[in-house]
Amino acid sequence: MQVNETLNDGLKRSYHITVTAAELDAKVDEKLAEAQPGVEMKGFRKGKVPMALLKKQFGQRLMGEAMQEAVDGAMTDHFEKTGDRPAMQPDVKMANEDWKPGQDVEVDLSYEALPDVPEFDAKEIKLEKLVVTADDAAVDEALEGLAKNAQSFDTKEGAAEEGDQVVIDFKGSIDGEEFEGGAADDYPLVLGSSSFIPGFEEQLTGVTAGEEKDVNVSFPAEYQAPHLAGKDAVFAVTVKEVKAPKAAEIDDDLAKQFGSEDLEALKGQIRERLGAEYGQASRSVMKRKLLDQLDEKVSFELPPSLVDAEANQIAHQLWHEENPDVQGHDHPTIEPTDEHKKLAERRVRLGLLLAELGRKNEIQVTDAEMTQAVMNQARQYPGQERQFFEFVQQNPQMRQQLQAPIFEDKVVDYIFELADITEKEASKEDLQAAVEALEDEETAAA
Repeated sequence: MQVNETLNDGLKRSYHITVTAAELDAKVDEKLAEAQPGVEMKGFRKGKVPMALLKKQFGQRLMGEAMQEAVDGAMTDHFEKTGDRPAMQPDVKMANEDWKPGQDVEVDLSYEALPDVPEFDAKEIKLEKLVVTADDAAVDEALEGLAKNAQSFDTKEGAAEEGDQVVIDFKGSIDGEEFEGGAADDYPLVLGSSSFIPGFEEQLTGVTAGEEKDVNVSFPAEYQAPHLAGKDAVFAVTVKEVKAPKAAEIDDDLAKQFGSEDLEALKGQIRERLGAEYGQASRSVMKRKLLDQLDEKVSFELPPSLVDAEANQIAHQLWHEENPDVQGHDHPTIEPTDEHKKLAERRVRLGLLLAELGRKNEIQVTDAEMTQAVMNQARQYPGQERQFFEFVQQNPQMRQQLQAPIFEDKVVDYIFELADITEKEASKEDLQAAVEALEDEETAAA
């Protein structure tokens, strides 16, 4: 077997591999020898069929397998000897497409090698960590929110206002004909909740108990029921009761509604939850600062194929965000801009850097961590959890999508352990401002 280099330009590599006819024949003979003890053929005892007859009968069929194994073996040997790791799937083509039995097999192998990632000293990284304590004011604010969510409604005199609840009977019609699903009795509607189609709730502002009113609306053009989409309708509404919202009392009874023993226990849970939220937000800010420093400190050649693929993905994703009505991929070709390519270069550089750091330090995602990630995703599909688990098991790309962020966070945590981190006491407002600045930077980059 011969391997001759035909291109070595930057990260681009090409090789011409020759597998001799003699090597192929030897591979076929090896396969036949392995199979011979179990072969039965008329006129011969099991395992006693002559090799010449086996080769005549099965040799041609095994030649394809031998060719594939020989080429795969040559590629494996090549990567072991050179230490190259392809950035993407190598391109393998038969050089002598008119190959015939008895001839050598010639293959052209092309790929982009992953670059050598330079070392950096994580101890030189200096970061600031915002530390925010969940104070009494934050806990009280959260309690008020819970009380509002647990609000009840009491009957009131006078006209309905936004935020009030009106109990109504209604019947809808189009061109004088009532339509299915357009009627209800004793329906509790909170004005301003946007529960009904646009314009409906606004026309009930100011109604009083006992009042009858025709509400004229138009169904949206994209309405979920095609037979109603874009049509004008009239709803005959009878207002049976008007109720004003009443926030729940912040006491032990409220705490029990949310699964706590008493108010003090609920406050403790809120304080713990807020602390976790502040900690996660602070980590996100610190992680972004870390990635910014790494992007400035470490520079190396990037595989063009990875950058192009990432730029295309960014451009495609942003195009769909700007055109949410287009669900499929039947749209014009989307060309990445210079900004897309710049962002792609940053992502590829940081991705390769973190991947190499994780590889050298044997950082891995455990089975337990993967199982937890799959369970978290499966909760988004109630009743279909088993199907989702099976889908993930059968889909390597999906497993990679779930594994990648876990791996990245573990590598980032590894760097945090070595970096020089200074803690800084901050207010909730300081942290919020830092998070908003982070979001603004990401939006600008996109």
